[in-house]
Amino acid sequence: MDLIGISVQASEDFSRAKGKAMLSQLQNFLKTDRDNLLSFHDVKDILKPKNEVYMGSQTVPIKMIAGSEGRYHDFNKYFLPRKEHLRQRWQRIDEAHIKDIILPPILLYEIGGIYFVRDGNHRVSVAKMQNVEFIDAEVISLSTEINLKPSMTADQLRDELIEYEKKIFYNETYFGDLTEYWDLNFSSPGRYDVIYNHILVHKYYMNEDNDEEIPFADALVSWYNNVYNPVITIIREQWLLANFPGRTDADLYVWIIKHWDFLKKKYGTYSLSKAAMDFSKKYGQDKGKILRFLALLVGRIFKIKG
Repeated sequence: MDLIGISVQASEDFSRAKGKAMLSQLQNFLKTDRDNLLSFHDVKDILKPKNEVYMGSQTVPIKMIAGSEGRYHDFNKYFLPRKEHLRQRWQRIDEAHIKDIILPPILLYEIGGIYFVRDGNHRVSVAKMQNVEFIDAEVISLSTEINLKPSMTADQLRDELIEYEKKIFYNETYFGDLTEYWDLNFSSPGRYDVIYNHILVHKYYMNEDNDEEIPFADALVSWYNNVYNPVITIIREQWLLANFPGRTDADLYVWIIKHWDFLKKKYGTYSLSKAAMDFSKKYGQDKGKILRFLALLVGRIFKIKG
């Protein structure tokens, strides 16, 4: 193929790749996260890796490259180009591919078994479009105990981390065995540590009235029965969860306890029930007002009949 033919072929390749990107965007119009390339910085914020190690040059499977450090808006989930301004550079790299010119290794981050592009987004895009299976790369690895899949969205990654944190919390505290409650669930990472600290604070106050150290297990059960459950009862009686779509009882417990502590410091004595209602009015979407009214109405009807 002559130079003109190669140029024409590369131009057609880019147009075809961009067309596929547009089609994918339309197909995922209602669920855009399924079409978006993962942001390396967002993943770092979620996983909070503790250290990084230079791993040197490696041959990396293209299918395991799932995101980018800085160009995640320019390409979609499959590294198809979304924008016309990418054409010139994309075509030059495609021309090199057609001519069998070997390009320098790309630069990648590895975390949880998947890869993110530091430098070389266009090369990855062309490689995927041309069905190349492997690419040479220099890799920096960031440590995490979470195993990731290249098909994951940011929300799925967050859910995986929450599930991992829950498993660690239950295994280390025997929470489920002690309380027979296995549904302590959160919508955001980092909150099982908050619960653990709440139990430790409860244990501290229990120890003030005892000559001997209270076992952690006893403090956990006491906290569950005398602190956590009363708050959850109020949340359910007032139908507060309806005002916080996508959140859990445990989410509201953490927020209400913090809000209650704020109100007590500001006003002195303050009831837990009023603190819960005040929190819901200030920060909830108030979509649960009708549901709470209907629940109270049904409750009154049954009370009258009884």
